[in-house]
Amino acid sequence: METIGLCSDHAGFELKEFIKQLLDSKGIAYKDFGTYSTDSCDYSDYAHPLAKAIEAGDVYPGIAICGTGNGIAMTLNKHQGIRAALCWQEELARLARAHNNANILVMPGRCISQEEATRVVNAFFTTPFEGGRHQRRIEKIPL
Repeated sequence: METIGLCSDHAGFELKEFIKQLLDSKGIAYKDFGTYSTDSCDYSDYAHPLAKAIEAGDVYPGIAICGTGNGIAMTLNKHQGIRAALCWQEELARLARAHNNANILVMPGRCISQEEATRVVNAFFTTPFEGGRHQRRIEKIPL
């Protein structure tokens, strides 16, 4: 697995720190694009650098977290090369990878337990893209 890109805002910081421990325990390298504390901040300041790094091939895939996951997902998906999927259950993560070839997993820091987040991350990392009819649909996403 390549180096994973991580980012969060203040509401996702604690879950991001937990995810870093999970990645460390699995020996998976990551780059943290911030934030680095629970001080109030704007998710877009961290989402755009992560998205650009994925588009450039510097990191892959990504994990992004904000309070509900919505704001950071909306920001990430403004980038043409990004398919950020908001997942709060294991099955959503599997389908995001299998059917959408999502390249950023987005989680809602205020709405998901560490246990469920662990299952979501594991599903996202272990589910392959199915291709086929799904590839055709993905090719129709960019403007």
